[in-house]
Amino acid sequence: MSSANPTYRLLIALVLAVVLIGLDQRSRWVDPLRYVLGYITAPVQYLAHLPVDAGNSFMRLTETRTRLMESRERLERQVLILEQKVQRLAVLQAENTRLRELLNSSANLDASVLVAEIIGVDPDPNRQELVINKGARDEVTQGQAVLDSEGLIGQVVETGPLSARVLLITDASHAMSVQVNRNGVRAILAGTGQGSRLRLLYVPDTADIREGDLLVSTGLGKLYPRGYPVARVVSVNHQSGASFSDIEAQPTAHLDRVSHVLLVQSMEPVSAPDMNADGGAEASATEGADANQ
Repeated sequence: MSSANPTYRLLIALVLAVVLIGLDQRSRWVDPLRYVLGYITAPVQYLAHLPVDAGNSFMRLTETRTRLMESRERLERQVLILEQKVQRLAVLQAENTRLRELLNSSANLDASVLVAEIIGVDPDPNRQELVINKGARDEVTQGQAVLDSEGLIGQVVETGPLSARVLLITDASHAMSVQVNRNGVRAILAGTGQGSRLRLLYVPDTADIREGDLLVSTGLGKLYPRGYPVARVVSVNHQSGASFSDIEAQPTAHLDRVSHVLLVQSMEPVSAPDMNADGGAEASATEGADANQ
């Protein structure tokens, strides 16, 4: 009897299940019962789906974190690239500005010029020299004057096939003839071996030279063309009992940050040959008239 009870229970459960299925399909009276049973079975269904939902949530979180990390790395790379481009653009903009200044400067020159780029600096602290990327192949010659948009820098002292060495006006071995643009007083301007200091040599204590005076090249000795800015007087010291004044000047050219320079390919301004030619023509005409008389 005890062994038959489970069988009877199973049969009764099957019959009730079949009856309930039939009633559910043919009538609506079991809807309230199913509604109540939904509250009872909901926690069971939630617990049954909890591992699956937790696994899906974990997978989504993992994928989201992975995507965020990948996006962060990609954005960091893009930021680095953009920063590099911004720096390059700033460099190009500054370089374009310097080139425009050079071009504007060359438009005001009487002589033909050649634009060159500085590719090296002499590491010897006792030498003030630069290396440019133009050489004998570009018709660069020894003694050629070099300047930037603000004034004279130096002159070519050695030429190679593709490059040349430029001795700066601040080198201790360099000296040139200059004159005060305000009144024409001439003096010798010498380098001191320091990047921004020049000195006027053997200037009488009574010479009319003041702070702020612009010093320009005289063209004497044919080392440099005439009339180009060289330096500006920064200090004038008169020592009691001394025959000469202690006068220091600063180059007008930006020797410490220039990247492109101009090489003057003609030593004399255009006006000088014209004046000489006119003078020569007048002299010839005078000599011819004297000969005819």
